[in-house]
Amino acid sequence: MAANDKVTSFDIATLAGVSQPTVSRALRGDKTVSEATRLRVEAIARQLNYTVDKNASSLRRGKSNTLALLFFEDLLPDESWINPFFLSMLGPILQTCAKRGYDLLTSFQQLSTDWHVDYEDSRKADGIILLGYGDYEIYRTRLEQLVAQGTHFVRWGSVDQHALGMTIGCDNRRGGRDAGTHLIARGCSRIAFLGDASSHYPEFRDRYAGLSDVLREAGLAVDPGLHVDALSTEQSGYEAASRLIARGVKFDAIFAGSDLIAIGAMRALDEHGLSVPCDVALIGFDDIPAANLTRQPLTTVAQDYLRAGEVLVDALIGQIDRKPVTPTLLAPRLITRMTA
Repeated sequence: MAANDKVTSFDIATLAGVSQPTVSRALRGDKTVSEATRLRVEAIARQLNYTVDKNASSLRRGKSNTLALLFFEDLLPDESWINPFFLSMLGPILQTCAKRGYDLLTSFQQLSTDWHVDYEDSRKADGIILLGYGDYEIYRTRLEQLVAQGTHFVRWGSVDQHALGMTIGCDNRRGGRDAGTHLIARGCSRIAFLGDASSHYPEFRDRYAGLSDVLREAGLAVDPGLHVDALSTEQSGYEAASRLIARGVKFDAIFAGSDLIAIGAMRALDEHGLSVPCDVALIGFDDIPAANLTRQPLTTVAQDYLRAGEVLVDALIGQIDRKPVTPTLLAPRLITRMTA
């Protein structure tokens, strides 16, 4: 090539001994290209100072090469709150998008808005990643609309036969089993659950089901009096634990549906003179950063947010590229600290 010639992907293909489409796939991180080939292509591209023309590539393929990440939750009165677990996913999602050659739009949407028609239809993005949903029974109607209009989307949530659209999620039932098994091994037999374990909040429902499984297997009662509804906020956890104490029922452990609920419950227990873990063992769920910053670091069931970000992006890109993708359950991990 002459010194002033513009380097093309065909030049790289010739030097690498592969086809031009293989070069394009390698440079956008397509997993169908072997690691050895990808590294060889990237090395030649760097040597030739080659950069991908994203605009030209997008026009050829009829794509924006952009994904949209939409956070959904009911806002607190000051409109400042977002679940910290979903914020933990943001970094891995951004990193995976960059590796795959995609830009990322982020937005915070309330269920009252027409978010389901805003992105793919307007060509802002090729597909949507959904995080959070509040009440699933309300959210479900929006998912039905996305499915009906053929929108490419993937969501984080409860993975089961009734799930709408492509769903990636934690094995919540296994996480509930792990929490219950740990508490029973510590000698606990009256284990309370804080969280709305209904069809409105299927992830809490699955966590409670896992706890109930191991209680029955151990010959222990699943007492409805030890279940108190709560949403995933500290205040809701505080109020739920206070109601549990007010019932006057005996309990020696609490499994909270989320770390935020557990942190709120810890405050209520302290105000009522109950020591954690001496009087009451306590386990949360999520492993948000604050779980290790409480006065007594919280034992919790960790969700794999690093892997989650990668799987969410790859599942969405797979849909966009018309490749087969399947719902995925990611394994949780019990992290033992001071509260249980």
